[in-house]
Amino acid sequence: MFKYFPHTDEDLQVMLDKVGVKSLDDLYADIPEHIRFRKNYDIPQSASEIEVRQMFEMLGSKNHQLTCFAGMGVYDHYTPAVIPSLLQRSEFLTSYTPYQAEISQGTLHYIFEYQSMMAELTGMDISNASMYDGTTAAAEAMMMAVAAGKKANKVLVTGASNPLTYQVLKTYALHQGIELEELSVKDGCTSLDDVKERLAQGGVAGVIVQQPNVYGIVEDFTGFADACHEQKALFIMDCVAADLAVLKTPGEWGADIAVGDGQSLGIPMAFGGPYVGYMCCTEKLIRKMPGRIVGKTFDNRGQRAFVLTLQAREQHIRRQKATSNICSNQSLMALHVTMYMALMGQQGLREAAELSYGGAHYLCDELVKTGRFHLAYDKPFFNEFYVTYDGDADTLYQRFVEAGILGGIRFADGFLFAVTEKRTKEEIDNLVKIAAL
Repeated sequence: MFKYFPHTDEDLQVMLDKVGVKSLDDLYADIPEHIRFRKNYDIPQSASEIEVRQMFEMLGSKNHQLTCFAGMGVYDHYTPAVIPSLLQRSEFLTSYTPYQAEISQGTLHYIFEYQSMMAELTGMDISNASMYDGTTAAAEAMMMAVAAGKKANKVLVTGASNPLTYQVLKTYALHQGIELEELSVKDGCTSLDDVKERLAQGGVAGVIVQQPNVYGIVEDFTGFADACHEQKALFIMDCVAADLAVLKTPGEWGADIAVGDGQSLGIPMAFGGPYVGYMCCTEKLIRKMPGRIVGKTFDNRGQRAFVLTLQAREQHIRRQKATSNICSNQSLMALHVTMYMALMGQQGLREAAELSYGGAHYLCDELVKTGRFHLAYDKPFFNEFYVTYDGDADTLYQRFVEAGILGGIRFADGFLFAVTEKRTKEEIDNLVKIAAL
């Protein structure tokens, strides 16, 4: 027996006697001999700690580290060193859903702080205790609108949305019996006229827009909320979380639901995630909101306490009555963005956003000066923009990579560039120099 096996020979014999067999092999007696694997497993020999570390360092050295100028939903923001240090504490690293509220006060406390900060950031009344990710948060908002709309089962989504989000929306809509229709885009922005025309046809439960949109444009949503509410439809905004430090909030636009990804709040880019989705809404929709909400109360001694409330999810009620069957993420990521917002504060969030804005506009101006790039739409943008390119864009993209630069995202006949506070003037000038060759 190996020392790391939890059961002794005596333990195994007790269990075998209980199930009425003599040996472990007897448990597999029904499996035909000809399909049993009888060879040695191809498992590497044991190695020392230093040998394992050297192996992973060797594998890591094969990665080609690039200076990132790409975005479209995932942004290279700086993570303060204190966050991973605190996040790796054992009481945080293993946390998930706090089913036993009486012994999970620390977890419930930081989730409550997360909710408070997200509600303030979005200008909304209520935030739930985080979502799986940004794309599924948008899909949950779509279903929430249909649930609130009762007989209406049509949802309109802007054609200027992230294509990855749109694909997830289509998948959810297909299996939920929801009619998903794409709104037309004029000069890079969602057409208000098209919104009004579709709403007038009736049966619309909600309208989903994105801010900034997939082209990086900061859209003017004046009149959208009024148009939706006149036809009893919900106005849903999908926003980049960090950008709300300086942009007009969903609450100010009159949105009913605000969703998006919280990755921009200091979560490092990663090969596959995980990130964190957020969902906030008006108070009247609180009982339609999926997931869970942490509330503050007082115990019988008058001390502040935190509790789970309004848990309309499948673990707590009948599955068919649940508001959602996928509606939360690891609360570890909610803690991550809570730490980030607490450390940065309002001023820090604003400064990081302003640095990103300034860097993006400097890069855009310098690229246009080369005479080979043209801003696709003459519209205001934040830290991301779409430019067309007079030349072989695929060849230029490869030159960027060879120079150690992730040169934006190849987008139609040009590039979608993004700049964060991490990008220096020297890095921007180097990209422009390569682009001008």
